[in-house]
Amino acid sequence: MIPPATTPSVTPYGEWPSPITAESLVSGALGIAECCVDPRPDGTDDIWWSESRPDEGGRTALMRQRDGVTAEITPPDAYVRTLVHEYGGGSWWVHDGVAFYVDVSDQRLRRLAPGEEPMFLTPEPAIPRGLRFADLRVDPSGRFVVAVRELHHPDREPTNDLVAIATDGSMEICELWSGSDFVSSPRLSPDGTQLVWVAWDHPNMPWDATRLLVAPFADGSLGDVELELGNGAEAWVEPGWGPDGTLYACTDRHEWWNLGSVSADNGFAPVVAGPFEIPTPSWVFGMQRWAITSEHTVAAVGLPTGDELVIDGRTVSMPDATVSSVQPAADGVVYVGAGYGHESQVVKVVLDGPRVTREVVHAGRELPVDIGYLIEPESITFPTGVGDAVAHALYYPPTNPDHVGVDGTAPPLLVLAHGGPTAQARRQLQLGILYWTSRGIAVVDVDYRGSTGYGRSYRQALNGSWGVADVEDCAAAARYLAERGDVDPGRLMIRGGSAGGFTVLSALAFHDVFAVGASRYGVADLEALATDTHKFESRYLDTLVGPWPEAKAIYDERSPVNHVEKFSAPMIVLQGDEDAIVPPNQSEMIVAALEQQGIPVSYLLFEGEQHGFRKAENVITALEAELVFFGEMLGFTPAGDVPNIDIRR
Repeated sequence: MIPPATTPSVTPYGEWPSPITAESLVSGALGIAECCVDPRPDGTDDIWWSESRPDEGGRTALMRQRDGVTAEITPPDAYVRTLVHEYGGGSWWVHDGVAFYVDVSDQRLRRLAPGEEPMFLTPEPAIPRGLRFADLRVDPSGRFVVAVRELHHPDREPTNDLVAIATDGSMEICELWSGSDFVSSPRLSPDGTQLVWVAWDHPNMPWDATRLLVAPFADGSLGDVELELGNGAEAWVEPGWGPDGTLYACTDRHEWWNLGSVSADNGFAPVVAGPFEIPTPSWVFGMQRWAITSEHTVAAVGLPTGDELVIDGRTVSMPDATVSSVQPAADGVVYVGAGYGHESQVVKVVLDGPRVTREVVHAGRELPVDIGYLIEPESITFPTGVGDAVAHALYYPPTNPDHVGVDGTAPPLLVLAHGGPTAQARRQLQLGILYWTSRGIAVVDVDYRGSTGYGRSYRQALNGSWGVADVEDCAAAARYLAERGDVDPGRLMIRGGSAGGFTVLSALAFHDVFAVGASRYGVADLEALATDTHKFESRYLDTLVGPWPEAKAIYDERSPVNHVEKFSAPMIVLQGDEDAIVPPNQSEMIVAALEQQGIPVSYLLFEGEQHGFRKAENVITALEAELVFFGEMLGFTPAGDVPNIDIRR
């Protein structure tokens, strides 16, 4: 680390030297995402978690802490990741010391017992990686793994259903239920006699309208459905059971995704409720933001500034602005948490009556940056310019203890458009943001209309308006900060990936607010996306844009690739060559159009990458290329050793 100087130097914005390099984002980084608590006969707990490592090609390993000793349990060549829905999640679980996991190489389920080699539990599919499993749970007897199965076919879309997989290596797969287009969250009651799950059908996404179902389970088979809830205007998510067999789940039927008990007699009875969201949208499997022990109810509630824990009805502030994977433990709960001062780590909260103690079970790496560079962002709400509508964002001012800007000047602004679009700005330390702020560049992470975390109505405010409302809100955020005097209105940049990349392309095609943009695997042609994407999102645009092909005129009107003559701002485009969600041809159409227009453009295609960049070398290359490109276009020279990039003029 570079120690801060006593007196800051006056340096032009964008040219501040910074110890936060692109390499520091990935060197030694550990992406802790999910955890599991495995009770032992002596009353103690083993704590497991998944750990992704950019330094190792982005592979994910399973870790275990037992009696204070941490060890990697999966083999050194294991890459624990499922590709169900392409986004994955819920690729492993543990029962009585035995781990069950899916490897990304072939998508086959494996059993890993102590002292043994991994055992295959599912057969080699006819189509490579065409038999996939996710959202694993093990029945109390240990005889079956209950999971979501995704079966790929050569001539039609995949089928998704619930199955029970024998754990003895016999390759037996028992089909449980297949009554919908999609299923998720199969959760067994403590005694193993009941199974709850969530189901939904095209054109809905799992945050639009889902059903909650319960049926008896025994010996790898499922009885008739005994309870089904869902009125077509609510989204059930994150079901589970209390230790006494009470069923709980979250629903947004009363605007906010709150937690309650569920029964045939009383329907839904709120348990942790208020103007906040507990779950997050089910883009990936295995999410859990609440836990009920024999004595306590614990839930993470999302507020504009970040998460807080509600424990037995009282709010307890923790230094973890983002909480996920909450699991019950013998004397409290365990979760994965990240804050503005630390990266993701495994945390245990010990509950001793009213006393709450937070313990870090496994910390991430030591931060490669002095505390003076860290920022807790300002939560802002601003007018969108459309009626009385407002939007939200997190604002990060330029921050570097060694440097200040030149008097009379204002910093460039980088506007971030998150993906989804039903996602939200992340409430946690992101070195990828500090990479910019430490160089004298302001950043605003926009929760445009359609983002989660502000209730069902705000989430649905983007319906029919994708490519319009999100773009208006990103532009409004930039104008708001410029009018406040925080940033230079002549040096506004915008960057986004996936759905956020579409927002970038639309902003540059239909507005003149931004001087330069960066699109990461962004959608350029809505028609192409509607007709050439994976099953999970194949009908998503029905809601965001309009039903296809009836609304073809709107698709044509909103697609940036159809309005290449309107592009005037330079752009850098980044893409993975194995992306099945937004195929490379989407990016290449825009690049070709910009070249034809004579607009400066840079295009980086990353070999072996899918939807998002996981390899350390590609994360580094992408970030440095964006910095160099922005500097070249806006007239600032980044400090330090930066690469040359190919800019087609």
